[in-house]
Amino acid sequence: MTDGSADVSRRAFLRTAAGATAVSAATGAAAAQENGTSTGTATGTATGTSTGTPSGTGTPSGTETGTGSGGGENGTSGGSGNESSGGGGGGGGSAGPPDYGNWFSGVGNFTGSTVDETGSSEVTVEVGVEANGGAFGFGPPAVHVDNGATVKWEWTGEGGGHNVKSQGEGPLDSGSATSSAGVNYEYTFEEDGIYKYYCAPHRGQGMKGAIVVGTDYPTASTGGEGESDASPEVPSSAKTLGVATSFVMVATLGLAYFFVRYGGDYEAPDVE
Repeated sequence: MTDGSADVSRRAFLRTAAGATAVSAATGAAAAQENGTSTGTATGTATGTSTGTPSGTGTPSGTETGTGSGGGENGTSGGSGNESSGGGGGGGGSAGPPDYGNWFSGVGNFTGSTVDETGSSEVTVEVGVEANGGAFGFGPPAVHVDNGATVKWEWTGEGGGHNVKSQGEGPLDSGSATSSAGVNYEYTFEEDGIYKYYCAPHRGQGMKGAIVVGTDYPTASTGGEGESDASPEVPSSAKTLGVATSFVMVATLGLAYFFVRYGGDYEAPDVE
């Protein structure tokens, strides 16, 4: 070995290779994470704004499809309010059909549509219509009304004693079951939401109903205010950087293996 020359060992090379690999990996991961976070934030903000803010409060017409997946009987289907008590809820009436969750599962006279009675100050729901193997139904089972509208429940006198009870902590309560024909209960709704109710003596037969009020309620299409089912998209720059970082790591490790397997200590040339 001559003066001014330096020994290059396997250990020094491996340290250098490992350091370069670690730096490349850390740089690529940090850059990809930063880009992904930026894109996710921008996407979430845009989606939340466009979804959570209804474009208008026009009066819907016809019937609304009322099916949809969602929470159970006691859960909420989106929004911040308690669905059973009619509070809160996301989406808005014009954003999509009401989300009843599985509330109408097994209800024989629910066909998946919500009767639109918006624009009417008073709406009548019959109690004891033919359904579920007897006079054990509300007719219609699902109806959409304006905020401030009064719903009157009119007993048919068929099917024995019936009553109206809110699911959970809701406001609807007609008291003890009665078989007397006529309007035995009414309620004026002053808060948007979905109000689920049932007949206590015949709940097991599927005698259940729901009142959709106003425009701010959980919908099957949005699932809640400001929420989106779409995941943030990874930008192309992050993908490219990830591929380049992987290539550098593989190349460095390949050189390290080659050096360890076939190389050895050698003398570096003199630097003049």
